[in-house]
Parts: sequence; structure tokens; C-alpha cells
Amino acid sequence: MVDKNYWFEKAEYDQRLRRVQQRLAEQGYDALLAFMPESVTWLTGFFTRAYSSFQFAIVPVSGDPTVICRDVEAYYLDSTCLYPDRVMWNDSDDKNAVAVRAIRSRLGHAPRLAVEMGAWPLSVARFNGIRAGLPDAQLLDESQLVTQMRFIKSPAEIAYQRRAARAAEAGMTAAIGSAKAGVSEREMAADICAAMIRAGSDLPGPGVMSSGERAYHLHGGYSDRVLATGDIVQIETTPNVRHYHARFMRPIRVGQASDEDHRAVERLIDIQDAALAQVRPGVAASVPDAVYREGVLAAGLRETYTNKTFYSVGLLLAPSGGEPLEAAPGCGWAFEPGMTFHTYVLARGFGMSETIAITDDGYERLTQFPRRLFIS
Repeated sequence: MVDKNYWFEKAEYDQRLRRVQQRLAEQGYDALLAFMPESVTWLTGFFTRAYSSFQFAIVPVSGDPTVICRDVEAYYLDSTCLYPDRVMWNDSDDKNAVAVRAIRSRLGHAPRLAVEMGAWPLSVARFNGIRAGLPDAQLLDESQLVTQMRFIKSPAEIAYQRRAARAAEAGMTAAIGSAKAGVSEREMAADICAAMIRAGSDLPGPGVMSSGERAYHLHGGYSDRVLATGDIVQIETTPNVRHYHARFMRPIRVGQASDEDHRAVERLIDIQDAALAQVRPGVAASVPDAVYREGVLAAGLRETYTNKTFYSVGLLLAPSGGEPLEAAPGCGWAFEPGMTFHTYVLARGFGMSETIAITDDGYERLTQFPRRLFIS
């Protein structure tokens, strides 16, 4: 007897499936071939840590989906997938041949297929092999069909992100407590990861973490470097619950900070508050994005500001670090209720960020840690 471990109620999965199938019908497709691991999990429930092996879902324009995956994942299919149809391959099989047979047996020899061609697991060789096995089929790129639907989260999805936010806060508390002169980044990371796991995170993180010179450069990771008095520690805690993410950054100085440091961080907080004051449904993302950029440049905190200021987060499976909805100059989208974002501002090695959810009349700050420069 396999214990069921569904992340959501079946009604939610059925609603997601109907939305995708309606879009397929509107565009004249017979099915979607979903290769993005997030798409497979979001639509069918199926999750295994081995999602990097060859697997995908056939989502027909009507009826239940089919999951194609490695035979050793049968337990996880039984425990997480809401829909029974599956095709299993073993390590001695020709995987392209298995895929082609599965598609033909369910859709015939000449289906019109929407394909997630931008999915990282679908290599050029794999795609060419499947296309060669279906010479009469039409394969058209619809990489954003499911992804764009996932931008709007359900209340149950946001509930997971709230839980992840609590784990992020536990990680930040550990970071501030352990960032002392004589402590290595590696030791500090161990404290952060342990705190987040104990607080409910499915993965340890810790996310962006670096000190000294590397604190001035985004995307550093922990090393054997030993912290010294006066160091900046750039830290972003990135836990997840059911792989739904929430994250945030806070600035830390080891042992001491100058008045100028405090003024710079206070200015960053003021700029972020001004940007977030613009966030509500129907507002173009370019509006708060400009507030961030113009505020930082006008304050003389940076000479240029080229990075994005908002990016969508939710169900993320590595190597995905964010959903492809971002605020940067020239972006043409607007906020909608149910969207969730990591929004951040960086200058002089200091980072201040939050995870937010867009509500009917504004936004909810999911991460609720105190906002200031911390002196460890």
C-alpha cells in the first residue's frame, strides 16, 4: 500500500488541467508535450528528486494526461501523481523510441503538438529524435503556455510560500547570530541551512552568501573564507516548502558599521518603500521598477543600475531560480492578483529584498523580518 502524498486537492489539479486543455483547444492542438519539470509537477502532481532524468507528460486536449518516466520512479508516481496513465522506460531502452510509441498510441501518427521546446531537459538531440519518429506530426513551440498560467498562484500555493517565508526568517536569524569575526563562511552556512531545515524547508539553501570583496558582487556562494571585523556579509535565504519558494535579503556588518553604512541602508529601505507603494493590480511593472532605479541613482548609491528589480517566484525546481516574469526597463506587463515576486535593491554590497504576493488592492509582504542594517 503506497501512502498518497498529494501536494494539493485533486480539484485544483483538475482545474489546472482544464485551463491548459481549453487553451490547447482554442489553438487547434491535439496535445501538449510538457518537458519542464515544473509543468509536469504542476499539472499531474508527479514529483521525484530524479526529475533530471528523461521524463515528460502528454497532455491531450481532452482526457487525463500520461506521464513518461524511468521505471524506478514507480513509487513516486503512485504516491504523488493524480492520474494513472503512465509509460515506463528502463535503463536499457531506447528512450526516444519509448516516447514516440507513447505519443503514437495515444494521439495517432499525425497529431498537432504543442511542445515546451524551451525546457532545459529537452536537448536538441532528444527533440530531433522524437521529431524523426513522428514525421507526419506538427511540432510547434509553446514553451510559455503552462509557465504563464503558473504566474498566478492559488491560495494553496501561496500558503506554501508563507511557510517557506517562515523558514527564510529562521535562516536569517541564524545568519545574524553566526556572522562573527573568526567564523568561516562554511560554518555560517551550516548554521543557516540547519535552521531553515528545522523550520520546514525542503532544501537547505542557503542561497546567495558571501563576505569581504565578494559581498560587492551578486551570486556569491559560501567558501572557507573566515569573517573579519568590518566585513559585509551579503546573505539571501532561499528555502522552499513543496518546492514553493520565498526568499529575502538583509545587510550584515561584522562587528562594526559606520554612520555612512546606516544612512545608505536607510536610503535603500526608503527607496524600496517608495517602489512598493506603487504595487497593485493593473499597475505596469515598469512604474516601481523606475522608482527603484531612479532612486538609487539619484542618491548616488550606484553609478549604473542594470539588474532586474522584480522576478516571479513560486514552484521552482533547480536549475530554475525564478519564473520568466521580470521587471526591467522596457518590460510590458502589469501586476495581477495572485502573482508572487522576489523584489530587491542592491548597492554598496548591501541588499534589501522581500517576497511579496499581489492582492486584490495592493500586496502582502510574505517575508516579515525586521528591516535594517544588522551588526553581528
